[in-house]
Amino acid sequence: MQLWRVWRPPHGSVRVLALDRAGRLLLVRHSYGPPVWMPPGGGLRRSEDPVVAGMRELREETGCILLQARLLALRPQDLHGSNDAVRTVAGQVDGGAVPDGREIVAAQFFPLDALPEEVLRSHRSALPLWVDSYWSAIGAGSQGASKQES
Repeated sequence: MQLWRVWRPPHGSVRVLALDRAGRLLLVRHSYGPPVWMPPGGGLRRSEDPVVAGMRELREETGCILLQARLLALRPQDLHGSNDAVRTVAGQVDGGAVPDGREIVAAQFFPLDALPEEVLRSHRSALPLWVDSYWSAIGAGSQGASKQES
């Protein structure tokens, strides 16, 4: 950890907003860290495209295949004194999620207006905005899933 703080290597990660057919958002709980619900995600490999990384991480952690994936945002973040850049990728999935049982112990879809209490405070307000941004990016408008099914 000391070397990490002195050297401060650049780090890249991806957060995945996976939406089911009903427009509900997939959140996961990790086997480590605080017991909170958060979007799936993980680290980027060297020179890996963020959308490809998001698809890979989602498949590894939950078995879900991300369709119509889009890069929505890039946000700097301090990670243990290192410069981190979090890329937010969104897309749609068909079917349920199965936690990998190693890193992910629970995976569940939630309506945006009924997120669990154990969601990070910073995510609670940002998640609906990012989801709306995704629906706009694919031309579905706000609450795109419900409009697509009507």
